[in-house]
Amino acid sequence: MALWKRLVGLKTPHEEWYQPHGYHGESDGEAVEFTYLGTAGFILKSPSRTLVLDPYVSRPNLRETLTQTLIPNAPLIRRLIPHADDVLVGHAHYDHILDAPELCAQTGARLIGSRAVAMVGRAAGLPEAQIVETSGHEEIPSGTWTIQGLPSIHGRVFGRIPIPGDITEPPPWPPRMRDLKHGLVLNWVVNTGSLRIMHIDSADFIPKQLKGIQVDVLCLCAIGRQYRPNYVKEVIALVKPRWIVPCHWDSMMTPIDAEPDLIPGVDLPGFIDEIREAGVEPLLTPILGKQTFK
Repeated sequence: MALWKRLVGLKTPHEEWYQPHGYHGESDGEAVEFTYLGTAGFILKSPSRTLVLDPYVSRPNLRETLTQTLIPNAPLIRRLIPHADDVLVGHAHYDHILDAPELCAQTGARLIGSRAVAMVGRAAGLPEAQIVETSGHEEIPSGTWTIQGLPSIHGRVFGRIPIPGDITEPPPWPPRMRDLKHGLVLNWVVNTGSLRIMHIDSADFIPKQLKGIQVDVLCLCAIGRQYRPNYVKEVIALVKPRWIVPCHWDSMMTPIDAEPDLIPGVDLPGFIDEIREAGVEPLLTPILGKQTFK
């Protein structure tokens, strides 16, 4: 915890910026536990459903990422995510999709995402019965929950969009980083009946796609937000969340059970300040930390 507080610049105990595992809200519906997996990854778990967003726990180091084929760490995936009903991937960059097909193969979960995501699933050997391809807007049943992908755009990182383009046929598998272009970006809305959750895994959005959609919890990407004018204020004005869980602020390359490194320039304390100044409660969560909403 000492290093965690130093990373985010805390000068006071955790009650200021980091709220430990506890209940938020007073709904009569079933509780939904969020586990943050680092990068843009989350497990959403209730007594009746487990949905996983952008799982990426293998986290190869910089040299491996730049020079080698990328191989999912199957035992680690099995240990950290033993069950999943559906796996949603917001776009097909390696740090969002690499572990998703392996997780689906282990658990029998459906892989849900764009054409690019579906092509990666096929490359990894998933059967068609486990692949749900969407171009956005349609409601997809997930048990008693519903899922909807809203078309979006990829944000800039260090001033440019990394590895742009689409995937229109199965890429090499295992892939190299360059093989996994982002494809269609989708912002997910998950409706559990008692909670509405939005997941924005890249720091940009299309305002007209979000207009009129109000959510309780917003999982919001931090990296690259400085390249999207009024990013925090505008998304809060559009979807009016009660809580924001910051994500995609770590370097993606430290082992998942080690202390994380911040992405250079991400300014996580500044992100938290922007959220609070816009009138929303930020719930900064360490990697493998939990928040529960009801």
